Amino acid sequence: MKIISHGFLRLYLVIALTAMVGCEGEQSAFAGLGPVSSRITLLMWVMFIAAALITAFICLLIFISIAGPSRWRQKLSSEQGVVLGGIVFPVVTLSTLLIYGFMVLREGENLVHAENPVRISVVGERWWWRVIYLHDDGQTTESANEVHIPTGRTIELELSTADVIHSFWLPAYAGKVDMVPGRINKLHLIADKPGVVRGQCAEYCGGAHALMAFYAVAMLPADYDAWLAKERSGAKPASEKEGERLFFASGCGGCHSVRGSRANGEIGPDLTHVGGRLSLGAGILPNEPKSFAQWISRHQTLKPENLMPPFDFFSESELQALSAYLNALE
Repeated sequence: MKIISHGFLRLYLVIALTAMVGCEGEQSAFAGLGPVSSRITLLMWVMFIAAALITAFICLLIFISIAGPSRWRQKLSSEQGVVLGGIVFPVVTLSTLLIYGFMVLREGENLVHAENPVRISVVGERWWWRVIYLHDDGQTTESANEVHIPTGRTIELELSTADVIHSFWLPAYAGKVDMVPGRINKLHLIADKPGVVRGQCAEYCGGAHALMAFYAVAMLPADYDAWLAKERSGAKPASEKEGERLFFASGCGGCHSVRGSRANGEIGPDLTHVGGRLSLGAGILPNEPKSFAQWISRHQTLKPENLMPPFDFFSESELQALSAYLNALE
C-alpha cells in the first residue's frame, strides 16, 4: 500500500507539473495584461480556492461520519444535518460564487459602450486567421494570423467564421468567444502595456486544429499608427525578380493577394507584408527566410490537411529565390 501511495503521488506531481507548463510563457492563462483578463484571473483564483476549501470541508465531514465521535455522527445523519449540509450549504455557497462571478466579469460589459473603439474583424478559416482592420473612412486593410492593437484603447473584435465553428482565445487579454457560422460575435478588450502574446483556436475544427494559433502585438498608440499606415500601403516593387516570376508563374497569385501587384487572390492569406510578420503557417514556424522554403515544400507535413495545394516541384535554387521574394515583402 505504501508503494502504491508513493507511486500515485509521483504520478499526480507529474500531471500537475505538466499542466502548469501551459500556464507559462506567451500563451499564459494567468498573464492578466488587461482589465478583462485580470478579472478573469481573479475569478479563477477565487473559484479555485473556494473549491479547495469546500473539498477539504467535505472530506472532513466524511472522515467524521466514518471515524468521528458517535454524537457528531448522529448529528450529521440527522434530518437537520442532511438539510443543512445537503441543501442549504451548497445552495448558499454556489449562489454566492455565482453572483460574485457576475459582478467580477462586469468589466467586459463596460467596454461595450466605449466611444471610438479600434475595430478589427477576425475570420476563422481552416486553419488560419483572416484579420481585417476596419478604418474610420470605411476602407479596410487585410492581414493574416496576427492582431496588432494599440495600448490603452478599447478594441472591438468582430469574430466570425468562413466554414466550421472556431473559437477565438486570447488569454492574456480576454476570454474565449466562439466563431459560429452565420453569426458575428464581438469581443471587447484593452491592452495595458506593449508586448507580444499568443492566442489559439479553442474549439476543435478539424485535422489541423491544434496548429491554428496566432499572435497579438500590443503597441504604443504612436507606434500602432505608424505600423497601420505602413500596413495600409501596397508592397514595395520586388527586388527579387526571379522569385517574383516564380510566384506568378506557379499560380500563387490566384489564391493570395499582394497589394500593388497583379496578385489578387482571396482564398488564402494576404501576403502583402508577410515578411514583416512574426510567424508563418498560423504560428507554427518562425518568420525567417528558411521557413518560407520549408512551408512551400513541406506544408502538408508541417500542417497536415491544410487546404494549400502541394508545391513539391521546385528545385532548391527556385525555393531559395521564391523565399527571398516573400521574405522581402515587409
